[in-house]
Amino acid sequence: MYWTMGIILMVLWVMGLITGSTEGHWVHLLLVFSLVAFVLGVASIGRRRGMA
Repeated sequence: MYWTMGIILMVLWVMGLITGSTEGHWVHLLLVFSLVAFVLGVASIGRRRGMA
């Protein structure tokens, strides 16, 4: 689930950069949120396998 959220947020971030209709630097929060989602996804995989 975290991987899906991360990919969706990353796509939205890229679309915001391409369209150029960014309100200041708020579009970069999507990048931060997507990276957090990827980190949580990696951590949850480690927890399931008993590594973390």
